[in-house]
Amino acid sequence: MEDYIIRGMACDNQVRFFTTVTTNLVEKARQLHNTSPVATAALGRLLTAGAMMGAMCKNDTDVITLQINCSGPIGGLIVTADAKADVKGYAFNPDVMLPPSSKGKLDVGKALDLGVLTVIKDLGLKEPYSGQTHLVSGEIAEDLTYYFASSEQIPTSVALGVLMNKNNTVRQAGGFIIQMMPYATDNVISALEERLKAYSSITSHLDAGETPERIAEVLFGDMGFVIEDKIPTRFYCNCSKERVKHAVISVGKKEIEEMIQEGKPIEVNCHFCNSHYLFDVDELKELLAQAR
Repeated sequence: MEDYIIRGMACDNQVRFFTTVTTNLVEKARQLHNTSPVATAALGRLLTAGAMMGAMCKNDTDVITLQINCSGPIGGLIVTADAKADVKGYAFNPDVMLPPSSKGKLDVGKALDLGVLTVIKDLGLKEPYSGQTHLVSGEIAEDLTYYFASSEQIPTSVALGVLMNKNNTVRQAGGFIIQMMPYATDNVISALEERLKAYSSITSHLDAGETPERIAEVLFGDMGFVIEDKIPTRFYCNCSKERVKHAVISVGKKEIEEMIQEGKPIEVNCHFCNSHYLFDVDELKELLAQAR
């Protein structure tokens, strides 16, 4: 199944929702970063959330960054998404290995443990908007649910999941975000709460062959819903040698001169996609001429 996001409204426009399948982009992240199963699950959940939150952006130039700094062995995660739902990200420690949780699941909560979730929205204003909350469980979906309630005052339900194959490739990944509009009635809120309590894991629905459209139907069905948009999503990094050149120039003349004096080429790596860019001494001299 292709990766995409469904955006829509439900319950007479009292609820907005996003449902998505992200199996391919999470598998691409796993391949690029060679993540362990628990790191794949953690990064995959945050990438899935980032893709949907990118799709929430109103302007084409908007960028959203989700950053987790934590005390657990994974160290932290960073994901960046744009309004096209192009998303990229990495785990600080992609090799983390942990025994399964008491429920026999990948123990993402233990991998993160205590920490802080920061959401940065670059909306083209003078200063980016930044909101921050403590991790409530380290399971990421619950942490984002708490973030939306406390930082944005939007009652929200977030579900995120990554299911692995026995060979440690990604079998299924996806999720949903459901948000109450300010005028949502108590009856609608209560009815949805009951429905969500009865909803099994998102990956079990995806593994049963359900599409994002079908997931919306299961969630809202007789409550009424309208699909407004279908948005493709992918793991995409916009790094290039040209962009990296500007980063090298920005370190300043003194540092570039020291690199040249060493007489060896330098390698610059992109954290997001693990691309490697090599600059020989002659190229460094060209960059020196452009530096301040």
